[in-house]
Amino acid sequence: MGLQTPLTVASRDEPAPLALVRRARVINRDLARVYPDARCELDYSTPFQLLVATVLSAQCTDVRVNQVTPELFERWPDANSMALAPVQDLESVIRPTGFFHAKAASILALSADIVARFHGEVPGRLADLVTLRGVGRKTANVVLGNAFDVPGITVDTHMGRLARRLGLTVNEDPEAVERDLMRLIEPSEWTLWSHRIIFHGRRTCTSRSPRCGSCEISRLCPSAPGARVRS
Repeated sequence: MGLQTPLTVASRDEPAPLALVRRARVINRDLARVYPDARCELDYSTPFQLLVATVLSAQCTDVRVNQVTPELFERWPDANSMALAPVQDLESVIRPTGFFHAKAASILALSADIVARFHGEVPGRLADLVTLRGVGRKTANVVLGNAFDVPGITVDTHMGRLARRLGLTVNEDPEAVERDLMRLIEPSEWTLWSHRIIFHGRRTCTSRSPRCGSCEISRLCPSAPGARVRS
């Protein structure tokens, strides 16, 4: 199999180059072997709880979020109760996750939207989820993929960074990155691909000190030292 790829990713209306598709799918296959248990690392029991936990995870580790959510969901387990939560009480509980004023406002707003427009239940369609205040495509895809088994690619900071390092996109905009990756990875793998890339970004291909020497996919990465693959 040839591993060289063109210098740019296909435009929005063009199919991705076959060599690039093949390389992306080999990367996914190898990561599946390295991280067989890759999954969402946020603790939750319902789609609503996953939605809130995902909002809290912005600029915060999943470990820290999981330390906060037991008390949070014991006090306000669903949209109906959360929509009525006193803002100061909510801020007090989620304070350790950082940016707690903005996060509390988003959680209260999305809870009110769910109660007012979706009978208190988190909708299972992307088009509906992104109409909730404070919910973008990244958060929506996390909820869809993990709570509703609807495939989606989650473009967080890890996904964006690794996709560019791996030469799978040249874009910085998350939606453009998502479109590029959707053309490379088969839809049935979108959610698991997201988990595997995020695991790899947290454990090996870190932002400041990527461990290329121990990376299982370095032979497929144009950013690795001595790489023979062109991005």
